[in-house]
Amino acid sequence: MIIDPQSVSPGALYHWMISVVVPRPIAFISTVSGDGRFNVAPFSYFTAITNRPPLLGVSINQRGGGPKDTLTNVRASHDFVVNIVDETLVERMVQASGDWPEETSEFELTGLTPAASDLVKAPRVAEAPIAMECRLHREIPLGDAVFIVGEIVRAHVADDRLTDGRIDIEKLRPIGRLGGDAYTRVRDDLHLPRPKVGRAGPAA
Repeated sequence: MIIDPQSVSPGALYHWMISVVVPRPIAFISTVSGDGRFNVAPFSYFTAITNRPPLLGVSINQRGGGPKDTLTNVRASHDFVVNIVDETLVERMVQASGDWPEETSEFELTGLTPAASDLVKAPRVAEAPIAMECRLHREIPLGDAVFIVGEIVRAHVADDRLTDGRIDIEKLRPIGRLGGDAYTRVRDDLHLPRPKVGRAGPAA
């Protein structure tokens, strides 16, 4: 099979891309609107960018020709919280992903609990094992999407997901996004140390 992006519809290309770029971590983003309404929605076009400063990136597509509530809220408050989705949250995360009316509270809809953040206006998801408070670093328009970059200013990690002070993937049990309506559980991890290669000294 040969794929020519110019010969297929944007929708078909989207479904192809989300089927091959897998698994993808999920940013369960909580925000607050200009008039104080809380919102929470999942995004899987999400990645870590750099650790100095600690930056995360999320791509947000349009909905109905305009910005999604998440982007509107980030523009109003200049902050957001990325909550990590584990196995206990996956069904409520999927429920929050619907194209609900603007006045709908996804927190109430899903039974999730908004918790006050330390440094940003947006609430955390209290049930999330990890929550990263982010301030908007920059907004980059890219085609039909907007790529928002957030700087982590505070992180909350549940102690029961740690072993010797480090995140334990077997305790975290995160969920990854696949194509269509498929998700994956992280249950089988491989530990393969990188080779140790000495650096050559300066030439004589």
